[in-house]
Amino acid sequence: MQLTLEFGGGLELLCESIKVHNVNVDPPKEEEKLTMKYLLSWVRTNLIKERPEMFMKADTVRPGVLVLVNDCDWELSGQLDMTLEDKDVVVFISTLHGG
Repeated sequence: MQLTLEFGGGLELLCESIKVHNVNVDPPKEEEKLTMKYLLSWVRTNLIKERPEMFMKADTVRPGVLVLVNDCDWELSGQLDMTLEDKDVVVFISTLHGG
């Protein structure tokens, strides 16, 4: 499944300063659908190069990370249980900034 993943608000620094990633992610063999929960685990394993604790806490994103799927807040669409479709655009933006 082809997805576009975008990182902003400083999260791109965890991915070697690359903001946009065009990736192919297949659902786990025991599942028919790709969920956000699996995608987050895949991102932590395959894209986050340093300080994964700044992106995730347990099996979800840290507080202060806004997640948009096709420009819609994931909190309105089921969060971790949300099913992704081919060519979806998932955006992760940190709303917390140091000063």
